[in-house]
Amino acid sequence: MPDRSQVDRVQIELSVLLGRSKMPMQHLLRMGRGAVIPLDTKETDQLWILASGHPIARGEITIQGDRLCITVTEPADVHEFNAA
Repeated sequence: MPDRSQVDRVQIELSVLLGRSKMPMQHLLRMGRGAVIPLDTKETDQLWILASGHPIARGEITIQGDRLCITVTEPADVHEFNAA
């Protein structure tokens, strides 16, 4: 069994991908405060949870008190992520 103290020291960057958007660079550069970037996702779509840039799970946004949280719903399908 691995030494638990070693595992506890490993740090991994987690990020959440809500959706994606493509736009010309000039459009992006002209955006100012309050600009809205439309994403290719709907309110009911699941989001991607990434560990160091690699998909590991799918999830959904939940609210607990005044905090926005992510609930893990299923493991990620890497092929589905790459196809998107």
